[in-house]
Amino acid sequence: MPSDVSLAGRRATLLHAAAKVGHNVTSILDPDELLEKTVDVICDEFGFYYAGVFLIDADDSGDVGRRWAVLRAGRGEAGEAMMAEGYELEVNGRSMIGAATGMGSAIIALDVGEEPVHFKNPHLPDTRSEMALPLMVGDSEGDVRIIGALTVQSTEEAAFSDDDITALQAMADQLAIAIHNARLYDQNRQLLAQAKRRTRLLGAAARVGRDVVSILDLDELLPTMVDVICDAYGFYYAGVFLVEPDPEDPDRRWAVLRAGRGEAGAAMVTEGHKLEVGGHSMIGAAAGMQGALIALDVGEQPEHFKNPHLPDTRSEMALPLVVGGTSGDARLIGAVTVQSTEEAAFDDDDITSLQAMADHLAVAIRNAQLLKELEAAHAELVRTKTYEALATATLEAIHWIGNKALPITAGVGRLVEDLNRFPPSSDPGRLASMHEDLEMIAESARLIVSVQEHLIGPAREEQPRPAMAEDVVKDAAVRLDIPANVIAYEVAPDLPLVRADTTQLGRAFGYLLQNALEAVEEAEERRITVGVALADDDFVAIQIADTGPGIPEGDLDKIWAAFYTTKGAQHAGLGLSAALRILKQLEGQIAAANRPEGGAVFEVLVPVYDGPLLEAALPSKRKVLLVDDDDAWSRFATAALKDAGNEVVRSADGRVDLKPFDLILMDAVLAHADSRAVLEQLAAEGAGDKTLVVASSLRVEDAMQMIQLGAQDVVLKPYTAAALAEVVG
Repeated sequence: MPSDVSLAGRRATLLHAAAKVGHNVTSILDPDELLEKTVDVICDEFGFYYAGVFLIDADDSGDVGRRWAVLRAGRGEAGEAMMAEGYELEVNGRSMIGAATGMGSAIIALDVGEEPVHFKNPHLPDTRSEMALPLMVGDSEGDVRIIGALTVQSTEEAAFSDDDITALQAMADQLAIAIHNARLYDQNRQLLAQAKRRTRLLGAAARVGRDVVSILDLDELLPTMVDVICDAYGFYYAGVFLVEPDPEDPDRRWAVLRAGRGEAGAAMVTEGHKLEVGGHSMIGAAAGMQGALIALDVGEQPEHFKNPHLPDTRSEMALPLVVGGTSGDARLIGAVTVQSTEEAAFDDDDITSLQAMADHLAVAIRNAQLLKELEAAHAELVRTKTYEALATATLEAIHWIGNKALPITAGVGRLVEDLNRFPPSSDPGRLASMHEDLEMIAESARLIVSVQEHLIGPAREEQPRPAMAEDVVKDAAVRLDIPANVIAYEVAPDLPLVRADTTQLGRAFGYLLQNALEAVEEAEERRITVGVALADDDFVAIQIADTGPGIPEGDLDKIWAAFYTTKGAQHAGLGLSAALRILKQLEGQIAAANRPEGGAVFEVLVPVYDGPLLEAALPSKRKVLLVDDDDAWSRFATAALKDAGNEVVRSADGRVDLKPFDLILMDAVLAHADSRAVLEQLAAEGAGDKTLVVASSLRVEDAMQMIQLGAQDVVLKPYTAAALAEVVG
C-alpha cells in the first residue's frame, strides 16, 4: 500500500499537470486546433498511453431522443484511424464514454478486461485501465450541460484511483470551458464573417443599381448587367432571362435568355436558349413561384438544368425579376441566374441582398421596356397622323375625280350606241379607231372609279359584331382562288370570337392575300402561310407570310401610303393603304416585317369580342341542309342546330335529294365547288325559295346576283347561336 506521502506527491503531480494542461489549452480559440493539441498535451503531461475527446451530436437519422458522443480528436495513429472511421459511442450506451456522458460523472476501469462497460477497441489493444470524464459547462441560468467526454487510458492495470478523479476532473472542466469558449469564438467569427459578407453583397447590389438603372436601351442594358453582376460579386456566370408567351399555347410561358456572361452566354443566346416558366429548372421554378431558389450542389439538385456550356458550375441561385403593376400587383418580367464554381457558395441570408440586386435589375429592365414602348407608340402616332393627313387629302381628291368620272362612263356608252347606228360600210377604219378611243376613255374612267372604291369603300359601312377570324380569312383566300398547294393554314385551337365588321375585315384580308399571291409569282417555292392564334387577352393575331422576295427595309414604313408600290407601274399601290384604314377603323393593328428565312409577313391584330353573348331561341325538329365545306363555321352551325333538336346534313356541293329538307343554308364561298353553279342547281330543282345564302363579306352587287340566281335571301354569316337563330328563325 502506498504511503500518505507518496499519495500526496502523486496528487500534487496530477494537479500540476492539470494546471499545465489548462494553461496550454485555454488560450487556443480554434476548435480543431484546440482538440488536436489537447490530446497530445494530456498524454505528454500525464504520461498516458492514449487520450481522446468526444463531443455530443444529435442523431443524423432524425431520432431526437438518441444522441451520440463522436470522437473529435484522438492521440496518435489510433486516434487518426478512428477519426477516419467516424468513431462514435451512444450516450448512455454500454461504454465508458456512454456511461460518463449519460450520468455526468467520472468512471474508472482499473482492469478493462473485467469492466462490463468498457468498449473493446481493436485500435487500442494495450489499454489495461481507463478513466472517462464528462465535459460539462454551465449556461447563463446556472444549469450544467454535458457537451462531451474525455477518455484517458493507460497500459498499466489500476493506473487510476478515486483520488485521481478530482485532479483529472479539474483538468476536464478547464478543457470543457476551453471547448465552449472556442465554440463561442467560432460562432462569433462566423457571424462576423456573415455580416461582412452581407455588407459586401448589399454594397454590390447598390453598385449594380447605380451602374444599370440609368441605361435605357434594352440591348445595351442586358449585356452590361451580366458583366456588372459577375464583376461586382465575383461570380463565374450570370444570365438574364425575359418572360415571353408561347405563340401557340396561351397557357404556356418561356423564360428566354437575352444576355449571358462571356462566350457561353453568347452561344446560348445564339441558340435561342429558353426554359419553361414553372418547369423543371432553377429559372423555371423561381419564375413560376416568384421566389429565389438555391442549389448548393447542382449535381444533387433536380431543378438544376445541366448545361453543357457551363460545366464548372457547382452552385446556383435563381432570382425572379418582378415589378409592381399599376394596381400594386406584382408582375413577373423575367429571372436572373448567378452561378459559382464553388459548392455551397450561397446561403439563405444571401437571398436578401441578391434579391435587392435583382429588384434593381427588374426596375432597370422595365424602365427600358417602357421607353421602347413609348418610342414605338410615338412613332406609330406620328405615322398614323401622317397617313391620316395624306388619306384625307387623297380621299377628297379621289372623291371629286370619281364623281366626275361617272358621267364619262355613261357618255361613252351613249357615244358607242350612236356609232353603232352608222352603216359598217361608211368609212370602217375611222369607225374602228373611234371605237378604240372610246374604249380607252371608258377603261380610264373605270380605273378612276376602281381607285375610288379602294379608297372610299373601306369607310362606307361599319357593322362590328362577333365573328370567327379563321372563317373570314379563309373565305377571302377562296374568293381569290388561291390554289390549295400554295396556301396553308396554322390555326390555334379554341380561339375566341373577334369583334369586327366582317365585310371590311374580309376586304383587308383580300388585299393582304392578293399582295402575298403577287409576291410569290416568281418565287422558287410558291408558299403562303396563314397563322391564326391568340396574341394576348385583347387581340387575335392573323399572320400572312409568303416566300417572295420580301420588302426593302427602307420601304417598310412607306408601303402604307396610298399609291406607293414596290411592284411597278402596273400596280396602283392602294391595297395596303386600304387595309391600314380598315384596321384602324376596327380598332385593330397591322404591321409588316421581313422573315429571317426570306419573304414578308403581315400581322393583323383584331380585337377579341368582349360583349355579351345573347341566349339563342333556335327552332327545333327541322331538317336542315348545310351546303358548305368542313370548316370551323359549318361545325359551329351544325352543333348549334343539332343541340336545339334539329336534323342537320352537310354537303360540299348540294348534290343530294333536296325534298326532305325544310331549310337550306348555303355558304356564299365554297372551296370545292362554284357557289353560283350550286345555287343555279338548287333553284333548278325548285329549292331556291328555301335557300338562304350566308356570306362573311356581304357586298350589294354579289347579293343581288345571287338573288337573281334563285336564292331566297343573302345575309351576313352568323357566328353566334343567337345570330344563327335570327337567320333560320
